[in-house]
Amino acid sequence: MKIKLLLLFIGFSICYQTAYTQQDYSISGLVRDDKDVIPGAAIYLSGTKISTISNNDGKFILSKLPAGNYDILIQVIGYLPYSKNIIISDKSIYMDVLLKPNTVTLQEVVIRPDPNRLAYMNVFKNFFIGQSPNAKECKMLNSEVLLIDYDKQKKVLSVSSNEFLIIENKSLGYRIKYLLKNFEYDYKTRIVYFAGYPFFEEMKGSKSKIRRWEQKRNTAYYGSYLHFFKSLYKGNAQQEGFVLHKLATIGNKNRQPDSVINSNIKRLTAGQRAVNMLTFNKDDSLNFWLRERSKTKTMAILNKAHISTDTLVKIYNNDLKSINFTDELFVIYTKETETEEFSNSGFQINRAPDMGNYQVSLINLIEPPIYFYKNGSIINPRSFLLKGFWAYEKMTDAVPVEFEPTKPK
Repeated sequence: MKIKLLLLFIGFSICYQTAYTQQDYSISGLVRDDKDVIPGAAIYLSGTKISTISNNDGKFILSKLPAGNYDILIQVIGYLPYSKNIIISDKSIYMDVLLKPNTVTLQEVVIRPDPNRLAYMNVFKNFFIGQSPNAKECKMLNSEVLLIDYDKQKKVLSVSSNEFLIIENKSLGYRIKYLLKNFEYDYKTRIVYFAGYPFFEEMKGSKSKIRRWEQKRNTAYYGSYLHFFKSLYKGNAQQEGFVLHKLATIGNKNRQPDSVINSNIKRLTAGQRAVNMLTFNKDDSLNFWLRERSKTKTMAILNKAHISTDTLVKIYNNDLKSINFTDELFVIYTKETETEEFSNSGFQINRAPDMGNYQVSLINLIEPPIYFYKNGSIINPRSFLLKGFWAYEKMTDAVPVEFEPTKPK
């Protein structure tokens, strides 16, 4: 089973350094309701470890931020969560935040036990938390906040939350607060999509634990799509271990058209109740057309010529770069091999035997181009699908966008 993943991380901090002068900006504001200011509101910068709280006058400030695309998340008990996307380009931003009370009435709540909830939770856990070895030490502490819905007609599982889902990742040493806006798993297409606001807190531990967490965070970061886009921006993807090819999908020339196949099967089965009720030997005409129908309609052709990032990456503005390409981008990370757990996961991408057992991922463009910042965050994450190793990696392998490995690899 090959599962495609569209992975959305919203609002990451960014910075820019080349021929341009780097400047620091701030996001400040006032948190209030329709009556008064609100002190003690928690303000998070999504995808990072950066946060603050509003003071007694309801004011807050997040300073020393480089230009970029951010998502601000504000939460106070008794109020609905507030989120806003902000782009800083040439000046600091001031926000006047009006929070709305959470007016859920207990009398309106009807509890209906769902006998399928546990099964749906297992699907959600596999495709949101992940199935890598790190997932064994990753736990959701308050799964009761998740709102689950299954559309039987569309065969789509949807999960959301109005409160933070708390994830304790003892493998990487992070406590993640994740406000899940939407998770979808389409049973027909096997495409996974999730969107939300993650906030990372470092767990406390002994010196030996912290060293182990640092090593595992390095492993999680190296070869990840965050590492890939950071290196693309810096122009050192090849030195970092990434090799790029093109994978084209073409029609199978060795397969007859559907119209020809179906007309011949219809002709040869005329008057019969069902094809599976017939008996025939391997030389029968019907057997030939049934075998023809079972052939794949398309074939994947890998172009082994290396793609130069100089021709792939374009400068969009002072802070933003983009990539655009046809077919699919075949990305090999040559500094790590695929694990046995990954090989058995169903995410593996086929490749020629002489290409080795390195980690392979695919990027399939949906709405090109992909715009990205220096820290690897994406401005339009719904513009592409991920397959292969990057589709296998989920929240259990996630690190904050400002993460920098402790040792070069």
